Amino acid sequence: MSDTLENTLAEALAELVTVVETCDADTLDPDTAVTWLESTGYLLNRLPVAERHTLDRLFRDAALRRPPGAWRERMLKVSEGFGLAEDAHGAACDAVERYTRRLVETVRHADPATPVPTCPGWTLADLVRHVGTVHRWTEHLVRTGATTRVRAAKIPLDLPTGPAGLPDWLAAGAETALATLRAADPGTPVWSPGGDPHVRYHPRHVLFETVVHLADAELALGREPGLAPGTAADGIDAFLEDLPYLPGAAEQVARLDRDGTSIRLTATDSGAAWTVVLGGGGFTWHRRGESEASAAVEGAAADLLLFVYGRRGADDPCLTASGDRTLLDAWGAATAL
Repeated sequence: MSDTLENTLAEALAELVTVVETCDADTLDPDTAVTWLESTGYLLNRLPVAERHTLDRLFRDAALRRPPGAWRERMLKVSEGFGLAEDAHGAACDAVERYTRRLVETVRHADPATPVPTCPGWTLADLVRHVGTVHRWTEHLVRTGATTRVRAAKIPLDLPTGPAGLPDWLAAGAETALATLRAADPGTPVWSPGGDPHVRYHPRHVLFETVVHLADAELALGREPGLAPGTAADGIDAFLEDLPYLPGAAEQVARLDRDGTSIRLTATDSGAAWTVVLGGGGFTWHRRGESEASAAVEGAAADLLLFVYGRRGADDPCLTASGDRTLLDAWGAATAL
């Protein structure tokens, strides 16, 4: 792409965003504006860090070509509004650190033999071993630059001699994994279990493995999970992005005889929404709500995350379900992880 075309497209997008943000309700429906801005933000935030920073610069350059005044100031805030100057890779690593620390603190003084109802057949000790294995497996993949799958069973886990040592083992593995991830270039090719075979995929993958299993541990101990709406919404994105690459779940979805039906998810605490459309031997999805969906589930973003991961059913009191319940049941059974 030429510099001229790149600059022109960036300037056109910055102008369009500024127009949308400054329109009054009589000119542009506010819900339509929010939906469009959220969808645009979602797409821009999937860009590699280097390209996000490039777009940040292009937006600023476009704004500074305008005369001083209110319009220039609004255009200068476009990049900030989309978070383009932020380091998504580093932010995901920081989040992994925070949520792993919470998991360590949650299980440290709990009985390792405590059953985990949301992971049938598991105890807290099993859960901690699983999360710690994910951390060590990820560290191995990134450190060695693996371009083909390496099974977790093939890497050394250095497990403690007894379950009492598992919390410290989990913390140590996370520390090593994070050091490796933070030192790596996010754009470096490396095998991943999802659709993005680069280093940048892995912190986000590890984050939601940790977040969901933290919720499992908290529920097992009779506590309500706590998760920020933005993190939960990103977790739903990650789930839908990865689902086609999970052979068992993808095959089950492909077998659903539900072509043309759709499921809408709406986060009541943030207004974020998702629509999943079944058909063609699989599904498509987009980050906006469709009013004519066949079935719908509403709730806080954190509860919706637990719903898509099979930790909450559609009939859970914290969720509101409507429409075709057999569709929700079929989707839940097909996507159970």
